[in-house]
Amino acid sequence: MNVREKLEQRELKFLSDIATKAIESRGRKVKEEESDMRTCFQRDRDRILHSKAFRRLKHKTQVFLSPFDDHFRTRLTHTLEVSQIARSIARALDLNEDLVEAISLGHDLGHTPFGHCGEGVLNELVPGGFNHNIQSVRVVEILEHLNLCQETVEGIMTHSWGYQPTTPEGKVVQLADKIAYINHDIEDSIRAGVITEGDLPKDCIDYFSPVQSKRLSKMIHEIINNSIGKTEISMSEEAWEYTTKLRKWMFENVYNDTSTAKLEENKARGVIRALFNYYCDVLKDICPEDKIVRVVTDYISGMTDRFAVERYKDLFIPTGLKCSAKDDNLFKLANLEI
Repeated sequence: MNVREKLEQRELKFLSDIATKAIESRGRKVKEEESDMRTCFQRDRDRILHSKAFRRLKHKTQVFLSPFDDHFRTRLTHTLEVSQIARSIARALDLNEDLVEAISLGHDLGHTPFGHCGEGVLNELVPGGFNHNIQSVRVVEILEHLNLCQETVEGIMTHSWGYQPTTPEGKVVQLADKIAYINHDIEDSIRAGVITEGDLPKDCIDYFSPVQSKRLSKMIHEIINNSIGKTEISMSEEAWEYTTKLRKWMFENVYNDTSTAKLEENKARGVIRALFNYYCDVLKDICPEDKIVRVVTDYISGMTDRFAVERYKDLFIPTGLKCSAKDDNLFKLANLEI
């Protein structure tokens, strides 16, 4: 047996009965020759990791727009934290850690610049709306042609709340995404002075802990302890009640449009709208009318925060006339008789 085949047999021997095994994958849209070193889900993970969309996540907003403080999360660090949490849960439950990692790393590839603010603007501008999870699938299937396994694509599609994952690994990522952003957004908001630890709902903090690491650890334990030996992956009812209450509190006090964290969002919305309208107008003479919105949506949603701002400056902010003399005056001075 080659290395891949050994890994596949190891999964069959050691993973849970409900785990998704690589050898049983429903495969890719375009059939490929199998690797001799990696399982199909490991190849998915590597393709996502090396994609251009993944690299752009480092300059996309998580909550705070284009922070100068490097200690604030970006969309990339959020993605890595989701992956770490999801892999810990999968490992404890004997699920497929490679599939969990692939879904985690790919779940936000279609996210817009300026976080959910940018997503909201495109949702208003695009006929039929815009959802970053659907765009993430478009990135891996069409824009970057990664040809991922169906289980990975479905996990990316269903990571958002309101969707039903088709694999236990997809469910793990869906839960990991929620507990990751709840906890790291609390930490970032406290660092930014938007809230204090004392502002957090007392019953939630008493249940989980006021300490960030302990709170996160308890949420992870609640998923693992409640899911061992079961066919469904979930938190205990009590833990889920406090988690959803804490999440609701964050939406009302941090994610809402009037919080300090969101004061710059009106400007960001203006940037997205201006770029959208400008590019739609530019494409009128060179692109079929029914493709224009799709092309512009793909282009703008792929932008980083800073690229969107720079394009806005280039297109809409006037610049003064630049002198062509450069350093000519230096040499004139050098030739003066003293």
